[in-house]
Amino acid sequence: MAPPTLVVIAGPTAVGKTELSIQLAKQWACEILSADSRQFYQEISIGTARPLPEEWQGVPHHFLGFLPLETPYTAGRYEQEALALLEKLFTKNDRVILTGGSGLFLKAVCAGIDPMPEIDAEVREKLNHRLATESLSVLFQELEQLDPEYAAVVDRQNPRRVLRGLEVVKSCGIPYSSFRKAQPKKRPFQMVGLCLDRPRAELHARINQRVDAMVAAGLEAEARSVYPKKDLNSLQTVGYREWFEHFDGNISKQEAIEKIKAHTRQFARRQLTWFRNDPFYQWFHPDDQAGVAQFLASVLSKPS
Repeated sequence: MAPPTLVVIAGPTAVGKTELSIQLAKQWACEILSADSRQFYQEISIGTARPLPEEWQGVPHHFLGFLPLETPYTAGRYEQEALALLEKLFTKNDRVILTGGSGLFLKAVCAGIDPMPEIDAEVREKLNHRLATESLSVLFQELEQLDPEYAAVVDRQNPRRVLRGLEVVKSCGIPYSSFRKAQPKKRPFQMVGLCLDRPRAELHARINQRVDAMVAAGLEAEARSVYPKKDLNSLQTVGYREWFEHFDGNISKQEAIEKIKAHTRQFARRQLTWFRNDPFYQWFHPDDQAGVAQFLASVLSKPS
């Protein structure tokens, strides 16, 4: 009997993870767990490229559009809920697919979340005050000096992520990145990891095309609908911050669209940096179906 196997399909935004995941899920008659933290929220489907039920091709998906924007959701909570769901799914099928571009959430399921230190309340208060009175870029430059490893992969446009790195190092004197290297937890299933990538020009062209398609699908209206909630952590993300700048009268509509494209390309680069630092993954071009099939066949045929 084949051991239960979690097949992890990672990669940057717009690379083609959804297509491959659905193709394999249909082939194996299994289900898919999303590990894209931006796609968890109900109100923001267009700007996060969240696959909708009509696009699932009959494959059951989990962790898509299940949270209101106001609900905080951590990688630790995702780890617990995803593992509980996997236990149930493995009673029906010996394979499940986990896919997404949020490296921390993928790691939470595959290896567990490292215990985090207590944060000094005064440090947090001072950093929040600095964020309100100084530019985010100034704080990011400080993070680069104090924890260059974390700065290389963090979303530098996301104040919550930048502040998290600073508050850890300032509270305990140890870089945030050092807390992300604990020994992986054992899981009651085997795991295999694929990471998809494309030549940079090809990936950038797909990103630009995707943004144009989002705009055509009504991204501006979606962003306007959540504009009253623009200060929520869940909306500190590419595809919405830029529209909020436009709605505030700071940039034109075209500038907002171009910024979304540029920031998405930068986001994809950080995602790739994260995944390249993890030896768990085998790398493939999404069109290399033969290579993917051969690799999976060789791994999934082995006993646990």
